[in-house]
Amino acid sequence: MVQSFRFRFARWVMQHRGATAIVFALITAFFAAGLPKVELKTIFSDLLPKDDPFVQVFKDHPNFGNPLTVIVMVKRKDGTIYNVDTLAKVWKLTRDIDLIPGVDHDQIISIATEKARYAEATPLGIDMRPLMGDRVPTSEAEVADFRSRVDRSPNAHVFLVSNDSTATVINATFIEDRLDYGEAFERLQDLAAKARDEHTEIHIAGSPTLTGWVYHLQKQTFKIFGVTLAALILALALYMRNVVGVVTPIVTSAVAAIWGFGLTGWLKSPIEPLLMVVPLLLVARSFSHCVQFTERFYEIYWHVKDRRKAAEITMGVMMAPSILGIFTDIVGIFLIAVAPIPAMERFAIFCGFWCIWLIPTGVVLISLLLSALPAPKNVGRLTGKEGHSGVHEMFKNILGQIARLTHGGPAKVTTIVVAVISVASVYTALQIKIGNPVEGSNLLWHDSEYNTAVRMINSHFPGVDTLELILEAKDREDPLLRTSFEAKTVETALQLQLHMEQSEAPPRASLAFFDYMMEGNRLFSGGDPRWYPVDPTNRAVTAAATAVTIGTHLKNFSHVVDFRQKDSTVSFWYKDNKQETVDGALEAARAALEQIGVDHENFTVRLGSGTIALQHATNYVVERYHWGIIALLNLVIFLGTSFAYRSAVAGILLLFPVNLANFVLLSCMHLIGIGLDINSLMVCSIGVGVGIDYGIYLLSRICEEFHAHDGKWDKAIDASLTTTGKAIMFTASIMFVGIAPWYFLSALKFMADMGLLLTLTMLINMVLALIVLPLLVWLVKPSFVRRKDLLVGEGVDLSLFTESDDENGRVAMAGSVA
Repeated sequence: MVQSFRFRFARWVMQHRGATAIVFALITAFFAAGLPKVELKTIFSDLLPKDDPFVQVFKDHPNFGNPLTVIVMVKRKDGTIYNVDTLAKVWKLTRDIDLIPGVDHDQIISIATEKARYAEATPLGIDMRPLMGDRVPTSEAEVADFRSRVDRSPNAHVFLVSNDSTATVINATFIEDRLDYGEAFERLQDLAAKARDEHTEIHIAGSPTLTGWVYHLQKQTFKIFGVTLAALILALALYMRNVVGVVTPIVTSAVAAIWGFGLTGWLKSPIEPLLMVVPLLLVARSFSHCVQFTERFYEIYWHVKDRRKAAEITMGVMMAPSILGIFTDIVGIFLIAVAPIPAMERFAIFCGFWCIWLIPTGVVLISLLLSALPAPKNVGRLTGKEGHSGVHEMFKNILGQIARLTHGGPAKVTTIVVAVISVASVYTALQIKIGNPVEGSNLLWHDSEYNTAVRMINSHFPGVDTLELILEAKDREDPLLRTSFEAKTVETALQLQLHMEQSEAPPRASLAFFDYMMEGNRLFSGGDPRWYPVDPTNRAVTAAATAVTIGTHLKNFSHVVDFRQKDSTVSFWYKDNKQETVDGALEAARAALEQIGVDHENFTVRLGSGTIALQHATNYVVERYHWGIIALLNLVIFLGTSFAYRSAVAGILLLFPVNLANFVLLSCMHLIGIGLDINSLMVCSIGVGVGIDYGIYLLSRICEEFHAHDGKWDKAIDASLTTTGKAIMFTASIMFVGIAPWYFLSALKFMADMGLLLTLTMLINMVLALIVLPLLVWLVKPSFVRRKDLLVGEGVDLSLFTESDDENGRVAMAGSVA
């Protein structure tokens, strides 16, 4: 009988094992040389969708509401901040923070900086002076004088000193290109530790601090990864109880990892630290494919009694289903790059190529190892030929019970149960919310130091999170045209403030350059509060602007107006960054712009920037691309599996349990309070690949067993579930054992949530693959199973390998193998 390409290739590899091993060694050495170049690094702008209009506004005006701002709150436990000791701490902290590498020296503000000013009317005009001057108050009289200055600075009393005067904040913005998150975090934590005492609390929030916590917890994360790998290896050892079953997955996965990380090193493409959970999942996926491969090797070795022959046959038998299964993983990861986020695009290339490397390592290298390592002595036990014991006996009994649910009379009841679960899951999954469901960050636990800091700052000040509406000049060239100092610009800013503050989702506070103008106008007009409003004329506005800026550098106002006075912003502070708050703020802003207008004679109002807008931009990517990515993944898998099984029915049968698993996963996320974000989108995409892997291996085995059992569907399902089903159950189980501890060990809630989601993904896909797929095969009885020319199948006539040495390479397709 004519050999298929798979078996000819397998025989060629076995005949040239030495040369093939040398090739693998050389390739591994090349990629290993790239490992020192691997860099774990967060690039903030690369975490933002590059096609989002809010991101474009942020990049055009980075000074306005820059999210790379650290907020340090100094709180007095037993009184107000108006004492020598606390003010000295604020003075020192401000200057020490200014010395941290990467800080924008023009964007640091506290009650101890020149940017915090108060206005005073003098015989010579309006005098704008720093609140604290060039030294710290050293006596009660000086402290009292300082307090009176703060009282004369309305903006300072809102944004820099709390209403109860027990707390003050230091805001420091970093320059992205110069920011080292790890170094900045360690310096800030060291300064905070030195400033804390029995009278003083220090709380630090802001995006750089959050990323710093991720960097800080990397060592713990790597330790947890070590625990996971140890658990996977221990589970393998307890299950396999032989050298080949333990060493093969370890070596194969390690080589694929070296190739994956090495390529990234050579490309000099930084890896986002938060996404390191996925490479560990790829190691687990490699283990999974190896277990499927090795289990099949045991069955074949039991018959042929020759490890080289068994490895050759196993490669030929498993090549197509293995490649097809890995192909679905590859597609699931590469499609993540559809989302226009640079960090995700780099991640897709990194992990996508890692998945590609699973094909040569998980098909060829594993076969070389199986042919070279000592033959296992407990194959009879592992295959059940000499009886089952321990975990093998348990799996066999469980799978026997599952098999009985999928055919015959019980299948009707199972069908009804699956239908009810399907309807309930789809309905519940569609209720899931997109975005951040908590105050602060969902990356860390509720009682973490960071989230506690966010709550403390939000409770004493207008908030950590802002929305910026930017008034951008149309004329970018004329240096004499100061659009920000025109009456129409000021009037529009005031209207925006009024509309937003009167909306259904009002901000806690707002700030524009006009607020400084009004204070200057009041003092210039004798100090009467009735003179706060500025006349709506260019002359009056220019006079008020000049009054507050004369004698000071314009960079002191760079948080509300640019240096050339062309662009300005209206900032709005909100109580938290929960998704409902974000949605309410943006809805109010759009309503205000609809009333006021976007396009004006000399300027355009652009929505928007700040943490509120940028958080929405990232979440909107999920809203735009989630179902699209899943649909594309379904399409590619449908085409691939339909081609492999030569039937569109096969594609539908495989995709139904996978998509049902996805809906069940989303339902579980909704019920336990996890929102849908870019990270969970990644898990959903990978989950589809995981489920399809299980389905492909099981359906291929059903095709084989159908012919081996003379066309009896129930016997084919029973045999498939107790063989390939056992490998599926084991791989899901060891991944559960390895990943589940994340939830209990990690200080990163993100990692704990990913562990929970990945665990749910594995278990849900395992259960539905073992129950729903055989059930559908029983109900549909697809005709493609009867065919003998399928591209994917696992059958082989082993007698040709045992009858004659002269015929030891001739493989007959037992029903389903082409």
